[in-house]
Amino acid sequence: MTNNNNNPQNQQNQQNQQNQQRGIVNNVKQTAGAAFHATHKALETTENVAMSAVDQTSKAVKNMGNRNNNNNNNNQQ
Repeated sequence: MTNNNNNPQNQQNQQNQQNQQRGIVNNVKQTAGAAFHATHKALETTENVAMSAVDQTSKAVKNMGNRNNNNNNNNQQ
């Protein structure tokens, strides 16, 4: 009879343990998701900064080319 009295308590303990395990799993998933999101955001920011640098370099090179063309045209006149 002792086992019968403990059976509901054992079931409650098992349920509590399962709930705790689910909670831990969900926390791990949420933490991993947040870390992935932060890493993804950082990569996007890095890409934007790099592309901005490429754009600025392209403009600078273009402007130098235009100045050289203008100087050549002025020297020919």
